Parts: sequence; C-alpha cells; structure tokens
Amino acid sequence: MDGELFTSSGMKRGQDDMMQVNEGMGDTNDAKKPKFDNGGNPPSRVVHIRSLPNDAAETDVVQLGMPFGKMTNVLVLKQKNQAFLEFQEETCAVNMVSYFKTNPAQVRLKSCYVQFSNHKELKTDASNVQNTSAQAALQAAQGLLGAGGGPVSASGDQTTILRVIVDNVLYPVTLEVLHQLFSRFGKILKIITFTKNNTFQALIQFSDPISAATAKDSLDNQNIYNGCNTLKIDYSRLTNLNVKYNNDKSRDFTRPDLPTGDGMDNGMSMGGGAIASPQGTMRKSQAVPYLGGMGGAGVLGSGASAMGLGGIGGGGGFNFGGNQMGNQMGNRMNNMQGMNQSNGSPCVLVSNLDEEKVTPDALFILFGVYGNVHRVKILFNKKDNALVQMADPSQAQQAVTYLDKARVWGKQLRVAPSKHQLIQMPKDGQSDAGLTKDFVNSPHHRFRRTGSKNYIFPPTAVLHLYNVATLEEDDIRNLFLQYGEVKGFKFFNNDRKMALIEMSSVEDATLALIGLHNYQVGDNLHLRVSFSRSTI
Repeated sequence: MDGELFTSSGMKRGQDDMMQVNEGMGDTNDAKKPKFDNGGNPPSRVVHIRSLPNDAAETDVVQLGMPFGKMTNVLVLKQKNQAFLEFQEETCAVNMVSYFKTNPAQVRLKSCYVQFSNHKELKTDASNVQNTSAQAALQAAQGLLGAGGGPVSASGDQTTILRVIVDNVLYPVTLEVLHQLFSRFGKILKIITFTKNNTFQALIQFSDPISAATAKDSLDNQNIYNGCNTLKIDYSRLTNLNVKYNNDKSRDFTRPDLPTGDGMDNGMSMGGGAIASPQGTMRKSQAVPYLGGMGGAGVLGSGASAMGLGGIGGGGGFNFGGNQMGNQMGNRMNNMQGMNQSNGSPCVLVSNLDEEKVTPDALFILFGVYGNVHRVKILFNKKDNALVQMADPSQAQQAVTYLDKARVWGKQLRVAPSKHQLIQMPKDGQSDAGLTKDFVNSPHHRFRRTGSKNYIFPPTAVLHLYNVATLEEDDIRNLFLQYGEVKGFKFFNNDRKMALIEMSSVEDATLALIGLHNYQVGDNLHLRVSFSRSTI
C-alpha cells in the first residue's frame, strides 16, 4: 500500500480519509454543532481538508497552508470536494490543524474542515496534468515566502509588523475591516490605526514573520474595493506594538482586559505624549478618528465587484478565494454603528434577466433575502432589466455583493448600484402591465421586526426551511422537486418546525427559494426559505 499512487481519478486512500472524517464528525446535519474533529488520526505531515467548494483549486489549498510553513505537495480531489496538503515538517501540519480547530477555515466563502490525514506522505503521479498546476501553486507560494522564510527588519531580526497605507480612499476603512482582511494570512496580535498627513495608516503585528510576509506579498498594491482603497504595504522598523487601549483605533487581541480609553488615543505609547509611526512620531492630537465624514455609498465599492473580483487575486497568479474576503468584510461593515448612509442609492439595477419568467414578486423574494424590498420595476422597453429599491443604501449594496453574477433562470445576473434614488409608481389611471409594484407594506418582509434573526449568506445549494411542522418529508420533497433534484433532507432534531433541504445545484436552490418562500402551509402560516451554510 505504501507505493500506491494518488491520482485525481482514483483515490482509494482518499475515500478512507473521507470515511474517517464522517465517522468522527457525528451528526453533521445539525448546524448548531461544531464541525471540526481530528478524526482520530495521529499527527502527520499530510493534512486532509474536506467540504471544499466545487471551484476550489490548488492555489486555494496552498494559501490555507502558507502561514504555517513550507509545503511539499498538494492534491485536490474535485469530485470529492477534498484535498491533501503535505508539509516539509510535521510541526507545520500540527500548527495548521491546531489553528483551524479554533478558527474555522474558509475557502471561497465556504467553511471547510481540516484534520490530519492517515497518510504519512503524499505520492502523486508526476505525469498527471493536475500535478503540474499543483507544483506551480507550490512554487508560487515558495516565491512569496522567500528563501529566508520571512522578512528582516533594519535591526537584522525577522519582523512581524507591517505598515499599511490606504490610498485613493472612497469608502470607510476600520480596524475591524483590516483585521478581517489580514487575518486571512495568519494570527494577528495587535493593530494600531491612525491618520498622518491626512492619510489613513495602520500598523499590524502578526504572530510570526511568515504570516506577515505572506500578507504583504499578497495584498500590497491591491484594492480593498473595486477601483479604490488601494493598499500600500511595507515592513515596519518597530519590533513590538505597545497597545494601551482596546477601542475602534487600537486593539491588542492578546489582552482583552485592556480599557477602552477616551477614544482619542491610539494607544501606542512611545513616551512624551507621542504616537509612533515607522517614520518617526506624531502628536496625539493628530491621531484623529478616520471615519468622520467619510460615509460612502455602501459597504463595497461603487462597482458590482467585491474584493477578489476587481481586487485580490488579480495580479500575481494567485486567486485567493474569489470574493470570499469581500463578502466577509461586507457582513462586518453592514453592521458598523455610525456609518454614514446618507450617500449612495437604495436602488440597484438588475440586468440579464429572463424576460419571460421574471416578475416583480420573484425579485421581491430574491432580493428580500438581503433587505426589505420597497419597490420593483421591470423596464417596459427592456424587460430583461429591472430596478429594485431597497430600504436603505446598505441593504442595496448587500444585494449587489451577494447577487451579482448569481445564476437564475439559466442566466448570470448582473447587479449594480443605480443612480436612481427612488422608483416612481405609475400615475393614477396609468397602466404599466403590472411591471411596477410597491411592497412597502408587505407583511412578508424578512427584516420588518427589529432584531429579527436573518442569517445572510450568498446563494447556496442547501436551504433552511421554517414553519414545516405541519408537513411530512414526502410533502416537502414533492414541493421542491418542481425546481430540481432533491439530494438530501433532514428535520432539525430539537425543533421539527425547521429543516434542511439540499438541491442538486445552487441555481435550483435559488429558484426553489423564489418559488416557495412565503408559500402558504396552513392558516396564517407561511413557509420561510433561506440560504444555509449547513451541510446534510
């Protein structure tokens, strides 16, 4: 067995790994339960990753392992949504498995599970085409890490601190945004943000120099948002950040006990009432809050692309997870308190619709996943285009973030911010063939109750169902079979009002949500359908 080859088409041992994972996972259908388990395998240089997205590539897997050390082989089993990653040293694999046990791994916005493989080494067929792309990914990663294994500071020591300058700022940048972005490359210990010469800057301290080097080489000269908020990154001369306060401008993630301070001190003391920067010092009075007056048209850039489409992944041959980071940042920023929403439009333009199938009600339900839809207008002279008016600009941008390029009715939607601030209803007596509809007073808004629980995800193949206690499994399956093949179904163990159903594709699930959300299942009882990240 030791001489058995690993290939993309035949993976007997890969199946063994998959079985071990499933045995160790317990009831994976319960969304409330932790998804991680070591599967009982002892430490190994080879790490096994499961539940990858369908479009995951070798570069995605390699990027997961980059912060932990040198990798010597990688194999992606696309048909099984699994991968194997081999490190040069076993300690690197141990660090990776330990890290992702408490910080769930994500690839292209999908959670995946990391454990030790039951293989001690990974042998692949050198003539296989997939092996060529694997070696290219490994060589690119090695190039990023450099021969020395990490950056060196002016003092000759390996540095873990980056200085970040954000140019061409059109949308707010916060400490939370930076942490969400940079933590993708390793563990962050401390962050300081400040302004100098009217420029937003930050100092970010990682736990190790490899993570710092990976983040710098991956993000330098990239845009946070499409066409704006450009990152300029270099190594800091500092050897340690001394954070005094945990607030919206400074954070020591190793010291949750620190006070919040008065909100005006970035909290890096250098004596004499000054705040350090890599190029000298600045007075505390200069460290003013950055968000004042910034506002912005929404959470992500004015184009339809989140980071990863127009930003990350465009330059150096690495595609770092599609729009994953942009979507995660969008979630975080949508909830930022005090963000100025006076700018921007609550309306979005939707194009490339199927004009034979689209209706205002269908768009109300689909876009209602991401906010309260007030009005919908299908354009009279171009019925494959529509305007959708959300409750506010942040919800409009949320719809852009998650629905742009989604597939509906066999077509890829394009969703972009609109210059219109309001959809006009037809004048009294004027008919528009039902193409314009007002939903302001609809009882079916998902967000009409303050504090209501709405888990916002991009379209997924798995749907969460609510209010199904009066239905049997066969009844539910038959309802959803109208929209495609049903691959799996399960009632929640602790609450039969809820269930999960998996369709054969994301597009089928999207059409099922459009067709069955608000479907009446009893007196004053309607089926609620949402996208889910859970698995069955």
